[in-house]
Amino acid sequence: MIKKIDISNKEITEEVLNVQIPSYQVEANIIGCFEIPPLKDTVNKLQQCGESFFGYYSQENLCGAISIKIENEEIDIHRLIVDPKHFRKGIAQSLLDFVERQEGIGTIKVSTGSKNTPAVKFYKKNSFQKVDEVIVNEQIILTFFEKKL
Repeated sequence: MIKKIDISNKEITEEVLNVQIPSYQVEANIIGCFEIPPLKDTVNKLQQCGESFFGYYSQENLCGAISIKIENEEIDIHRLIVDPKHFRKGIAQSLLDFVERQEGIGTIKVSTGSKNTPAVKFYKKNSFQKVDEVIVNEQIILTFFEKKL
């Protein structure tokens, strides 16, 4: 079941971090860089980020989450995270499908580490088109994707 997450609730925000940190640790291992900003997030940072969070729950346990910002008929996905214990269960797909069903949206944007092959394949499989690539530093290159609905 997917439902809105009340990120203002400290305990719920801690649950999100308990999914986010291990999820981004997997990405860090894949890309070979542990300086990914989401690994340094805190409860306060998440509560101040201005994103809307939706969680995928199984038996009242948070298994994955997506955070977005909506502006001018565009959704910008800021995080799509799944607890590594729940990888390969279709949770990321369910969360993305949920976002794509939002009314009045024409475009969805997202970025991921260029070396994060599973994420890049996931977005390409879902008809996202690469629109840019930005070198952040020697270790981090970001690929930006868009999907017109």
